[in-house]
Order: sequence, then structure tokens, then C-alpha cells
Amino acid sequence: MAEHVIKLPDVGEGIAEAELVEWSVKVGDIVREDAVLGAVMTDKATVEIPSPVEGKVTWLGAEIGDTVAIGSPIVKIEVAGEGVFAERAESGGLETPTPDPSPQGGGELGSSPTAEIPAQMAPKRADSGSPSPLWGGVRGGGSGSTAPFSPGPPRPEGERPLASPAVRLRAKEAGIDLRQVAGTGPAGRITHEDVDAFLARGPQVPAGTGLRRREGVEQVKVVGLRRKIAEKMALAKSRIAHITYVEEIDVTAVEDLRAKLNGEKKPDRPKVTLLPFLMRAMVKALGEQPAMNATFDDEAGVINRHAAIHIGIATQTPSGLVVPVVRHAEARDLFDCATEMLRLAEAARNGTATREEMGGSTITITSLGAMGGVSTTPVVNYPEVAIVGVNKMMVRPVWDGSQFIPRKMMNLSSSFDHRVIDGWDAAVFVQRLKTLLETPALIFLEG
Repeated sequence: MAEHVIKLPDVGEGIAEAELVEWSVKVGDIVREDAVLGAVMTDKATVEIPSPVEGKVTWLGAEIGDTVAIGSPIVKIEVAGEGVFAERAESGGLETPTPDPSPQGGGELGSSPTAEIPAQMAPKRADSGSPSPLWGGVRGGGSGSTAPFSPGPPRPEGERPLASPAVRLRAKEAGIDLRQVAGTGPAGRITHEDVDAFLARGPQVPAGTGLRRREGVEQVKVVGLRRKIAEKMALAKSRIAHITYVEEIDVTAVEDLRAKLNGEKKPDRPKVTLLPFLMRAMVKALGEQPAMNATFDDEAGVINRHAAIHIGIATQTPSGLVVPVVRHAEARDLFDCATEMLRLAEAARNGTATREEMGGSTITITSLGAMGGVSTTPVVNYPEVAIVGVNKMMVRPVWDGSQFIPRKMMNLSSSFDHRVIDGWDAAVFVQRLKTLLETPALIFLEG
């Protein structure tokens, strides 16, 4: 027998630590090579940690919510055989170590040598295509129990199942409603093995038994992306003196133009929503008011006005709110803005967006679409100084001087850092957006 110690791998350039957000295994579980052991989060990217070997989990080095340094041991796995792999040498190769001649053999169990390998350097087993006789071919990632899987009833509408981005993506591709899948992970989290079991047995929803009282309180630890969102919101509200300015916009003309462009849709052009028009209007307005396209280093007392316009697009994902960034919007036309926005939104929702795509915005747009309400009070995306909020579009009667006529109306709710942006300047900026959106031809004029 031997023991493998898996260290937290390097999950990104310049990253020194990551937060553990999920364990897919527990002590005593038997895992197969490449089975997912858990997941860590750095910034807003989630990375799964695979097992480089087949064996039995004997130790887990952290709890969910803990911050773990890169290179720290996180899992120990007992494997069959006498030899173990050493860490990759500087030359890039793998070496087989000589067992420790001491009576204890150097291992913590006192009976076997110990190897410490980063997960991304783990060698592939020559016999990975078939089960090891020692472990009897038990599928990895879950417990060794043979108890039958018992799927639970669909979760109530609005209750979000707990699952990692990779599990959600897999379920989406397989056409599985995760509300139908019972989670066996911590706090009911759905694992890859739960999806496997569901696929093998299919949905089994018990018949309703009528209305019943419910008791108890579920404690959900705030970890991962939800904790980062909480920290960011608390930072923004505690350090930024917010002012919110709401203005009504007649979007009838821009909606007519949008419908015409989509009606003449070409194969190389994406479907255009209102947001690309707003992005182009913001580019034009920011050229006249560069103070809005800025970040405020309040510790140094310095306002950084940016030449490049990097527009963050607040996006709701299964894990929470994230802000992918359309970089250099000033150099993109209407359709390029639409294409990049759609690409980034999809990458953010399925968890494949890179760190570079999730940071560096200079101003942000937030929109709740059809759920936008009449008015909102957006929170400025610290350390930016402005955020533009899009509310729900509605047909309203508008007086044109002689009669009421139906018009498509929408409110913009925009917030500013009142420490560095005066109310007058905020109003001028929003009024310029109003003019551009109500007369969309102005958006496309040069100069």
C-alpha cells in the first residue's frame, strides 16, 4: 500500500490561494482516476480538482469555506502497490522515488511511503481503463455504499439546487432538471455521481400527499461566489456615497430600429437587444464626460480616468451575480458589441469565463430584463464611479400636445459615487443618454 498526497495546484497566474467551495468526496470514499474530488474558487472562476490516481480517500485537508494556499496538501489517497510517484523534477520529467529505509518508511501511516504531487502533474495510470482488483471496480467520486439511489421530489419553484458550474453545465447538456435530482454532497449539493445515478434510474417523483407542516431551519454557509458578492456589496455600500438618478426614456424609435435590424438579420450578425444600443450611446456620452469612465482609488485619493471604455455587464448565473467585461467598447460597432456581450454572458453562466474576462471594467450596465421593475437603486461596482441600470419597458400613454398616444417607455436608474461625481454632472450624463436613445440616428454620427 502507498499514500498519495494531492496538493492544491496552481489555478492561475499570480494566484497564491483559493477558497474551497465544494467537496465531492468524504473520508472512506473509493475514487477512480480523474474523478472530481472537489472544487476551489479564485476571484470568480471555479476550478475542479481531479484525482490523479485510483484509491481510497483517507484525509481531507480543509473544510468548505476555508482559504487554502497554492501547493498545500488537500487530499490523501491510499492506493495499491508499493511504489509511488515523486513530484515532477525541474527538467519536467517524473521520477520514481526510492522508499525511505527508515522503519516508519516516511509515511504518516507508518507502513507505506508518501508521495506529494500537485494535481495537474499527476501521472496517468497504465491500467486506468479497467478497475483495480483492490477496489473492486467501484465508480469514483462517491461513497463505496451500494445502497440504492433515492431521488427526491422536485424542488419548489424558485429554490435553486446547489451544484458546481461543471455539474450544471453537464445537466444542461443532458437535458436534466436539477430540481429533480437529490444531492448527496454537503448541504444537499448535487455531485457528478448524483447526476450519474439520476441518468441510470430516471426521474421518480413520489405522489403528492397533501399539505403538511414543515419544521426546522436550514443553515447555508456563505462561501464561494456568494461570499465574494457579499464582500463586494458591503465594500461598495460602506465606502461609496451613492446618488441614484432616475429618468424616463422614450425608446419607441430605437425599438423600431432594433426590430428592423433583426428582421433583416444576416448570418454573420447576432440578434440585437437594447443593450448594444445603450453601450454605443454610453461610448458617445463618455467621450463628452470622461469623468464617468473612471475608477476612484479612495485610499490614495486619486481618480483614474480611463481612455479605454471597458463596460461590465452584470449577469445573473446559477451561482450568483457576476460582471463579465466587454473590453474596448469604444472600438466596437453595434453588432460587435452584441456578439461579445452574448459570448461573455454564456461563458459566465457555464463557468468558462477567464479571469481577464471577469475584471477590469471602467463602468457597468445592470439590467433585469422583463423583471426590471419601474425603478431600481443600483450599487456602484467598486471602485468604479458610475453604473447604468435598465428597467422594464412598458407601453404607456404619452401626451404629444394634442392627444395621448401609445409609446414604449423605459426608465434608466443610474447610480454614481457622489464623492467625486456631482448631481448636476450625473444628470447631464443621463440626459445625454436619453437624447441619444430617443433619437438613435445620433448614436451613429461620427464626431
